[in-house]
Amino acid sequence: MNIAVFASGGGSNFQAILDAIRLGALPARACLLLSNLSDAGALNLARERGVPTLYCSRKHYASDQAFADAMLSSLRSSGADFIALAGYLKRVPTPVVAAFRDRISNIHPALLPSFGGHGMFGHHVHEAVIASGAKVSGATVHLVDEEYDRGPIVAQRCVPVLPNDTPDTLAERVLVIEHELYPMTLKAFSEGRVRIDGRRAWIAV
Repeated sequence: MNIAVFASGGGSNFQAILDAIRLGALPARACLLLSNLSDAGALNLARERGVPTLYCSRKHYASDQAFADAMLSSLRSSGADFIALAGYLKRVPTPVVAAFRDRISNIHPALLPSFGGHGMFGHHVHEAVIASGAKVSGATVHLVDEEYDRGPIVAQRCVPVLPNDTPDTLAERVLVIEHELYPMTLKAFSEGRVRIDGRRAWIAV
């Protein structure tokens, strides 16, 4: 499986994917790292690891369609047959979602469908979890559709929310399981073990 990874930040989940590929735990190839930010740490990581990079921002294109066309052209050139969002903070253009239907995943730092949607990313999520009084949080891998965090859930893993947690301490605990859960779920995709039935998705044993 040729994976194009989309990232906006430092790329810790991208690092976890690369490590899993290097160790043979994920039978795939990272064929592209795309970012909407020119100074994203993930771009530097990709260059260090020999992964082709692309800085692709909507502000450089005259229309949404031109932006989507440029993204699709780059994906085709890279040979990508799967997209993994790893801290990508922009909505994926509708034509890209359509072209890669059921072949785009995202990892979210909470247990969807709770604490998801527009604006719910990074510390905003952990702040909301703590403010709600929830005793459990975690990470979710889901398929990407046209709405933020609404695609079918493929896999989840839980962590406790401790009485003295801050957004920082909860984020650290969740990030550990993100780095385990995402490569494992991508492996299931690469092996054809993810089953999708309408709004339901699961990993077959």
